[in-house]
Amino acid sequence: MGAKERAAEGTAVTDTGAAYRQPRSTRSAAAAVRDLHPAYFAFVMATGIVSTGAYLLGPRWLSDALLIVAVAGLAVLTVALALRLAVYRSSVAADLRAPDRVFGFFTFTAGLDVLGVRFAAAGHPLVAAVLAVPAALVWLLLTYGVPASLLLARRRDSVLGGVNGSWLLWVVSTQSLSVVAATLVKSWPSQSSLLAPVAAAMWSIGLVLYLLLVSLIMLRWLTVPMTPATLGPPYWILMGATAITVLAGAKILGLPAALPVVRATSGFVEGFSFALWAFGTWWIPLLIVLGLWRHVRRHWPLSYEPTLWSVVFPLGMYSVATLSFGRVAQLSFMEPLARFMFWVSVAAWVAVAAAFLYRLARGPGVSGTGAPAAPASTTATTG
Repeated sequence: MGAKERAAEGTAVTDTGAAYRQPRSTRSAAAAVRDLHPAYFAFVMATGIVSTGAYLLGPRWLSDALLIVAVAGLAVLTVALALRLAVYRSSVAADLRAPDRVFGFFTFTAGLDVLGVRFAAAGHPLVAAVLAVPAALVWLLLTYGVPASLLLARRRDSVLGGVNGSWLLWVVSTQSLSVVAATLVKSWPSQSSLLAPVAAAMWSIGLVLYLLLVSLIMLRWLTVPMTPATLGPPYWILMGATAITVLAGAKILGLPAALPVVRATSGFVEGFSFALWAFGTWWIPLLIVLGLWRHVRRHWPLSYEPTLWSVVFPLGMYSVATLSFGRVAQLSFMEPLARFMFWVSVAAWVAVAAAFLYRLARGPGVSGTGAPAAPASTTATTG
């Protein structure tokens, strides 16, 4: 090989190496999109419901500030999800095949609906309706696609080991559609003959799903060894799913009594909503005990992970649901409890947000799951 050829080859290698040398910030952003947790829209759910609680109980400035944060978070996460679907389809496919992660995609529906309910409370029902349309379409796709993939695409291994609290996001997203439908009845009474039955039907579907999925979770607890890694924050959705079911029930009970579907279901909805409120309240001490076992007894590090927003959302939803159901069922003891739990949810939101900002300030050295991040060479290979 001549000198010119060797020089040309060296230049080509150098140019190729330069093409692969990207700034650290670019590699970090690409890795963040590639590894985006399917349940990250729980941030929108948590922020939106705490904003709703502040709107109902005050202070209003806190509600407005959190609404801005929730909208910004929704925009960023939607762009990140779109990029992930376009560029990292293999990562998305891997999440869709993972029983312990696939139900996280339901947070997209729930996030849109929870944010829509906040806008409707402030007198913007059209925004709620616009957000509810893609939420319903995604729910329709996931509600048949996810169980079909788990039932039909797996021939040998059992999915029981992948059952966790995130499966109840299916319930949460279903009930979020019920809440939106019932909320929009007051804004568009001319459509009540359609919206009210949808609200009652979705509430009923969510209720049955909750009973089925809680049975699966209890079976998993009794048959598969529990470890600190598997006993994660998503188990708080055991309480959050009851809370949003209670909120949906309260919205249905608040509909005009003359509606046929309200006459047919009001007694059942009220009784079962109270039972689920009591059951959700029962969950709270047990979930605290399990958290202490994980972090104190088994020394699991208490650091930021995306699923921590799955703790904030149930606390905020419990407050709003307790307040709403207490008012519609005329149970005066519920309002002081709702006020107390609201401030608990605010404290939890601040704590998780601070942990997130601290993780962000530390840079890309640690992944979003609490495990050490992959080296840049590995990222470039697997990306």
